[in-house]
Amino acid sequence: MSTRDAEDRREYYRIEDTIALEISPLKSGETSVDGDPEDASQLFSLLSELHLMDFESQHLLRHIHERDRPLASYLKVINKRIDLIGQALARSLLHDIGPARQVTLSEAGINFSNRTPFEPGTRLAVKMVLMPQALGLQLRAVVVHSQAQGEDEFEIGAEFEALTDAQRQLLAKHILQRQASERRQARQRPSTSD
Repeated sequence: MSTRDAEDRREYYRIEDTIALEISPLKSGETSVDGDPEDASQLFSLLSELHLMDFESQHLLRHIHERDRPLASYLKVINKRIDLIGQALARSLLHDIGPARQVTLSEAGINFSNRTPFEPGTRLAVKMVLMPQALGLQLRAVVVHSQAQGEDEFEIGAEFEALTDAQRQLLAKHILQRQASERRQARQRPSTSD
């Protein structure tokens, strides 16, 4: 890894997190992560789009709030209803995606354990549900390292590629919320003294 790559990787804050994660290699020439026509994949695409549209419309809601507070309040209620539907959808999809697993996550990429090794340079379709807000994201990534961690376990590091601004900002928001939560929990723990 070049010095510039190492500097870029340090630019982003990393968190340890437990998320639902589905990883699959992209076929040669495949650019979409939602090519699977199954119902579960279509529902996941819907969940992902709901979160992206919500994020992209926040500035419009703030603008409406400045001009018409009752309308803005009504739209916030509608938005909460849609969020509840999205959370129910996400909970049902967790069974299809698989059990939650420990990962290291940043805006730049993800590090996770996997039973299948991936060669560096392998392009991946990444589906993840970030909790507790049940945020569904479909991303593309490229494997930067794969190391054996025992007989059946490999540590995989992958960098996200072609993230939209909305996807990057949703990741950043989740990471900041997790970081704030960890700090609150650390302050609430009783201090131990010798």
